[in-house]
Amino acid sequence: MNEHRDKVEAVLFTTGRFLNLEEIGRLCGIGSSGVIRQMLDELGDEYNKRETALEIIKDEKNRWKLNIKKEYLYLTEKLLSDAELDKPTQETLAMVAYRQPAVQSDIIGFRGNKAYDHIRKLKEEGFVVSEKFGRTKLLKLTQRFYDYFDVVEEELKGKLTPGEV
Repeated sequence: MNEHRDKVEAVLFTTGRFLNLEEIGRLCGIGSSGVIRQMLDELGDEYNKRETALEIIKDEKNRWKLNIKKEYLYLTEKLLSDAELDKPTQETLAMVAYRQPAVQSDIIGFRGNKAYDHIRKLKEEGFVVSEKFGRTKLLKLTQRFYDYFDVVEEELKGKLTPGEV
């Protein structure tokens, strides 16, 4: 059974996003949801006993993820901010998320010509995709955005208010 537990742990570590039991089973090659649930419970107990900075969490949709505990997030914020999106690009992404789907020409109108660079970066990072929309483009969030920021698509607009964007 340790082999099953190790496979589940490896999949959770590698994906870095919420997965349901079926996805975990498919990725691990384990056909039994009961075995997977048992491995998740064992892993959760193991992480709690070791008192590590990591934890196995479950969301309201019965999906699982290996995550950094909230009290240790401050350690990673500097690394993430240095390595990933600068503040202006984050603000452009927030506007796209609020307007989802967003018309690129509207975003440029609000954010200025630098937003073209922001959108290019967001597409490179896999947070948005674009499709032709008349003479402009329509920008849409990707699953990577929802997984990365740990937000559920239906709840996104409820979390954003016009004053924040």
